Amino acid sequence: MESEKELVFITVIGKDRKGVVATVSSYLYQKAVNIVDINQRIMTDGYFVMSMMVDVADMPIPMEEMGRDLEAIGQDLAMQIQVQHENLFKMMHRI
Repeated sequence: MESEKELVFITVIGKDRKGVVATVSSYLYQKAVNIVDINQRIMTDGYFVMSMMVDVADMPIPMEEMGRDLEAIGQDLAMQIQVQHENLFKMMHRI
């Protein structure tokens, strides 16, 4: 039986450079996080913007640890990486 999904949004923003998708997705793979959806775009001014919806149901570490790890990865890449749980996203965008 498949476990119930626990969805999280990840956004990555910064000056475009090589290896951003590979670095972030490799980290997620190592933590048993499944990428459900991914969109990326390079804006005309050279900024890279990526949004991901991921399933963390099988992740063996707490969300806070993943957030800290991705923040550190973002600093290494000179980019901003934000993590937001689906429930928080829904509460913030409720009409």
